[in-house]
Amino acid sequence: MREEIGYIPVGEAELYVEDVGDPHAPALLVLHGGPGGNAYALREGLGEYLEGFRAIYFDQRGSGRSLELPEDPRLFTIDALVEDTLLLAEALGLERFALLGHGFGALVALEVLRRYPGVEGAILLGPWVSFPWLAQRLAEAAGLTPEGDPEANLRAALERAEPKALFDRLMFPSPRGRLEYEWVVEGSGVVGPDAPARAFLRNGLWRLDYTPYLTPSRRPVAIVVGEKDGTSYPYAEEVAERLKAPIHVVPEAGHFPWIDQPEAFGQAFLEALAALRVLH
Repeated sequence: MREEIGYIPVGEAELYVEDVGDPHAPALLVLHGGPGGNAYALREGLGEYLEGFRAIYFDQRGSGRSLELPEDPRLFTIDALVEDTLLLAEALGLERFALLGHGFGALVALEVLRRYPGVEGAILLGPWVSFPWLAQRLAEAAGLTPEGDPEANLRAALERAEPKALFDRLMFPSPRGRLEYEWVVEGSGVVGPDAPARAFLRNGLWRLDYTPYLTPSRRPVAIVVGEKDGTSYPYAEEVAERLKAPIHVVPEAGHFPWIDQPEAFGQAFLEALAALRVLH
């Protein structure tokens, strides 16, 4: 299989990119979660489903294997991530492409879809759209009663437990799934900096509710979410309703449904890919 790996400059950033598959196949840009994650786990988990695509996995600015950037809030905004995505597509010679966004990456995908007419459609996996809602879920995971202020909810939750422990409670329906995910991540050897998450926090990310911007798209959008993904479900139902998009809820699965329920996820994901209408 064709595979090109390297670094591509996009304005102020330099992105680590893995360009995989037939260069003449439909292009799919993969946006990982975070802020501050990397694309390794998505390629490991989803690569076999995307063999009919030219799949472009990349680590977002200052994250994962991409070159580090200073912890400057000016450098870490949704606008910057959208611009990076479009510049990357331009650098690769892509006038038309589809998007696959996971978690926080789904938010970036939605904004790229809203701005750029060359996007043929998008799949949103466990989308993070309302950070005030997510802050409430974190407070609940910490055993607290949420308040009205999302940043207060976040602070109170983090006073009770480490961030990883709280997210683990929401993301993984079973210890087996968590351990398998950790095995994959640890095997990657990728340890990204914390600068993106801290900079987005300073920029007020946890007050961002993208819900009012969700309107039906003329291009196909599909949502795949785990029924036990406490970071995205059941809010993903609201997202689907506003987008007028099909939603595929994978029973007994969390934020990484291909790990928890591979057979059910595979069926749902292939249906979502078909909805893009870009398969051969």
